[in-house]
Parts: sequence; C-alpha cells; structure tokens
Amino acid sequence: MERKRFRLPDGPHRQMRSRGSLSKPRFFIILGLAGWLWLQAAAALDPPVLTSIEDRPNDAGTGLILHWSPSTEDNPTLQIIFERRHADGVLDTLEAIPGVDPRAGGEIPSSTIDERGLEPGQMVSYRMGWFEGEDTLWSAWSDPIAPQIQWVNGERASVAVALVLFAGILIWFVLSARRGRTFFIRKIPGLEAVEEAVGRATEMGRPILYSPGLDPMDEVATVASINILGQVARKAAEYDTRLMVPNRDPIVMAVAQEVVRDAYTEAGRPDAYNADDIYYTTYSQFGYAAAVCGTMMREKPATNFFIGRFYAESLILAETGNATGAIQIAGTDADAQLPFFITSCDYTLIGEELYAGSVYLSREPLLLGALKGQDAAKALIIIIIIIFSLLQIFGIDLRRFLG
Repeated sequence: MERKRFRLPDGPHRQMRSRGSLSKPRFFIILGLAGWLWLQAAAALDPPVLTSIEDRPNDAGTGLILHWSPSTEDNPTLQIIFERRHADGVLDTLEAIPGVDPRAGGEIPSSTIDERGLEPGQMVSYRMGWFEGEDTLWSAWSDPIAPQIQWVNGERASVAVALVLFAGILIWFVLSARRGRTFFIRKIPGLEAVEEAVGRATEMGRPILYSPGLDPMDEVATVASINILGQVARKAAEYDTRLMVPNRDPIVMAVAQEVVRDAYTEAGRPDAYNADDIYYTTYSQFGYAAAVCGTMMREKPATNFFIGRFYAESLILAETGNATGAIQIAGTDADAQLPFFITSCDYTLIGEELYAGSVYLSREPLLLGALKGQDAAKALIIIIIIIFSLLQIFGIDLRRFLG
C-alpha cells in the first residue's frame, strides 16, 4: 500500500516568520518616535513654587516679600510673572521680571517685593508663572496674607538715639538759661552795627529800608530775617525813625506787618506804626529789584538792610544802595551772593550768623539756650566724625553697630 505524503504550503510558514521580527524601516520609525518623546519629556518645565510670602519689615504696611524656588539648569526660566488676587476676586497682573537662565550665568532671582497699591490689612493672595513665548506654567494660589504696619523702624534706631541725645542737650541748655545762667556769644560786627545804623538814620532824618529777601515764608532764611526785622523795628520805634519794608511775597508781607506792629507796641509807640510802609511790590524777581532800587533813589534811606535769601538781584540792590550813600548791612545763607554783599555793603552776616541774629539782638534766654544747645550738638557731631575717621584709619569699622 502506497503511503500518501502531504506537504505544507510555503506561504503561511513564511508569513508566520515575518510577524515575529521587525523590518528595518519600522525599527528606525519606532526609534525616532521614542527619541522625540524623550526630548519632549526632558524639555518640559516643572511648575513654579511660591515657597513663602512675608510682610516687609520696617514699613508702613505697604509691602510684601514673595519668595520662590529659583530656576535650575534643568528648569530654566526666562520671564517671571505674578498675579495678585484680592478678597473680592479682583485680579491684578503684576509686571513681569526677567529671569536668568542658569546655563548663561548671572544672578538668579528668588524673591521680589510687591508694593504696588497695597494698603495695611488688605488681604491678597498670589500665584506666579514662568513663561517663555506663549507657554506659561502657573503655581498654585498662595494662602491670603495682608501687610501690617510696623510702628517701629528698627533700621533707624541710631537716628532715634541721636535724636534723644540732641534733644536732651537742647533741653538742658534751655533750662539752664531759664535759671539765669549766662552764655558767651562772640561779637558779630554786623549785628553790633544795627544800633549805630538806626541811630544814623535818626540823626539824618531819613528812613530805614529793610528787605527780607525773595523767598517765601517757609524758608529758614526768611524766618531768620523776620526775627531780625522785629528787633530792628523795635529800635526804629524807640528812635522814632520811619521803617520801610518792601516785600515780594504777600504772605511774608502779612507776617512782616504783624511783627513790626508788635515791635512798635512793645516799644510803647503803637501810634507810630504805619501799615503802608510794609508793602507788596511784585512777585517778579527783577521787578522787585527795580521797585526797591526806585525806592532807594527816591526816598534816600540812610540805612539799608538786606537780610534773607537773595539771588541775581543782590548786586543790583547793594550797588544802588551804595550809590545813595547809605550804610548797608546784609546777611544771607546764599553762598553765591556773599561776594557781592561783602564788596558792596558795610557789614555782612555770613551763613549761620544770619540764623543767630535774632538771638544776638534780643538775648532772650529761651532762644539763647536753644542756640547754645545747637552749638553743643554740632561740636559733638564733629567729635564723633573725628573719632570714627581715626578708627577707620586703623581698620576698625563701627558702621555695622549702627545698622
């Protein structure tokens, strides 16, 4: 009996072998896809993290400090943006600040201060985003926080100590003056000559002209000038001599009228006071100079006082008064005008001599004690500067103890 042999066909056998292995094109496609996925995973940024938010110390409750995890080489950020949410849900987008790629070097920011429109007790929360181009990764919203008022500024403790020290010195001198203690003040020729100048005008039967300068009432030089005006007006009232006070500022004019009226009253001559002699001219600088020069040429005052703050018109005034033959006393704290007054006037008060003028003339104990207290405080400051300079020369730096 013949046995029949069967043979499997070749087709299916070959197909089974092809399913168990990859062809070359498929292998490279899969390999490329895996590489692209790996690069995408490596390029993805982690979301930012706001690590803490704290109240800014030593302020009036208008600032908060935001801290975050700085960028790293694996997580670089080129721009950082913040959003602020108020208790009523209103959102504020704060300005972006530049980040730094650690791979490029440079200082990497990890904190910022928000002081834009914050008020004490105002509850706000924050979130921050890292973005480059149109992609932005946001952190979670922080817990609400409110800035608080700091009643004591610890950074200025040294200023508080100095203030208490100088106030103590000032009070001690004032109390000593009230108890009758006498203090020495060196002679100031310009102020010593005030009585002589007023007497000269009385002898010649001509008026006195007093200019308080061009600055308004809130300037120190004008205040000092008005104080000296009160002493000059008292002597003018005692000698029954006319006093003219042209003004550039209407407020200074009103104050000068009151001061001169009080001086005449204290001198026992309220009837001799004439409000028309303390008058307003113009606010224009050179218009005022022209008005004062015209008065000097018409009235021929025997004595001119230029006490206060002056500018470019100082030489015009002083030269015109010199041309009329008047004795002239000037005083200003404007360094640029001092040479003109020194060359054109008989006496000139320089710098702080102007501020000490009213004390020097009145000898009032309270003002005298204040003046000596200021001098003592200045002397103490000079001593401290010298000591610190010497310590610095020898390499001892005490600034860290002063904050």
